Amino acid sequence: MTSLDSVFDGLDGSFALWLGRPDRPAATLNPDTPHYPASTMKIGVMAAAFRLADSGRLDLDAEIPVHNAFTSAVGGTFAMDPDYDSDPQVWERLGGKAPLRWLIRRMIVRSSNLGTNLVLEQVGYDAAQRAYTAVGATNSFTKRGIEDYAAAESGVDNRVTAAALAAQLSAIQTDRMASPSACSEMIDILAAQELNTDFARGVPEGTKVALKNGWIEGVRHSAAIVYPTDAEPYVLTACASSPLAMSQDGDDEVCAAFARLSELAWRRRRELP
Repeated sequence: MTSLDSVFDGLDGSFALWLGRPDRPAATLNPDTPHYPASTMKIGVMAAAFRLADSGRLDLDAEIPVHNAFTSAVGGTFAMDPDYDSDPQVWERLGGKAPLRWLIRRMIVRSSNLGTNLVLEQVGYDAAQRAYTAVGATNSFTKRGIEDYAAAESGVDNRVTAAALAAQLSAIQTDRMASPSACSEMIDILAAQELNTDFARGVPEGTKVALKNGWIEGVRHSAAIVYPTDAEPYVLTACASSPLAMSQDGDDEVCAAFARLSELAWRRRRELP
């Protein structure tokens, strides 16, 4: 059978993958190699919000101000560029208020950058980091918000691995990341993903896929729980730091490789331990 990592043959860059049932890797490639996370860091920010809500420290139905002035992780403030965001809906509420739960959803299904920083502002970096450490992912970090360029230039940056993303999704699928009701809601949000340009292309149409992907120029990652009707759910994550990763719409070689990876994983869905 075709090797999963063969999808990256001939491509320039650093690649990683993790495939298996929740918490049970069946195939990996460089799973602990750190990458800049792009928007996959939003999984942990979402998880942090639900964990805080479980403990009574955060009201997900509270309406919070929608603003565009954020405190940098290294001091000072920064503003975000609406043209750098894939979701105009949150920007349409600028100057008003929005429910935190709605912002979390926009952060996932349309990868809202403004929504992410607003949610991260509510949960804090410590809680976002615990969404990694709670699943044993000690070499992944959320230390700054999106477009906090001053922090990045000072060496305060975010990192993620394919194994860490798999651990987070595994914990959500098995009700260990938060309460069962919270994990169920997180899965519903991930399954409502509207930017299905990579892994979703590799499974039959209509298959339930709880997914969060992320990209910037030179980076594309994707993390998913796939729910076949004829096998148990499985987790698939992949990270690519490559000059070939160039587009949001999936019209590049890395995105095509991810779709192929997902197709090969689907063929193995009944063989996974």
